[in-house]
Amino acid sequence: MVLLQPDPFLNELTNMYERTKEKGSVWVTFKRSSMKPKAKRKKLESAGEVIEYRCLVRATDAKKTISTSLAAKDYLRFQASYATVLKAHMNALKKRERKDKKKSAEGEKKAAADQNKPTSKPNP
Repeated sequence: MVLLQPDPFLNELTNMYERTKEKGSVWVTFKRSSMKPKAKRKKLESAGEVIEYRCLVRATDAKKTISTSLAAKDYLRFQASYATVLKAHMNALKKRERKDKKKSAEGEKKAAADQNKPTSKPNP
């Protein structure tokens, strides 16, 4: 896993989206991390020091994994840039197949009316 600066990370993420445009997926995860081992975190907590948590962002396309670490002050700028990258590559998504709303609504109404209709039996 390669730890990149935020801007090169976004450039590489764009390349990943372009490589997987026809076939494939890209997974992106955001995780809170202190970037310190657990033993060191416990030592700092017991000493009463404040631990600065960062945001660890990972992306993989099953062939390559990249990551970056963000401080709290950089997060909003990164999120705006990340949203731009996502919007630019949303055109590769497949359209969802939908039923015709009118036909499905009419079919549901008929089924409900049939269930609520009292059945009359002829008297012998």
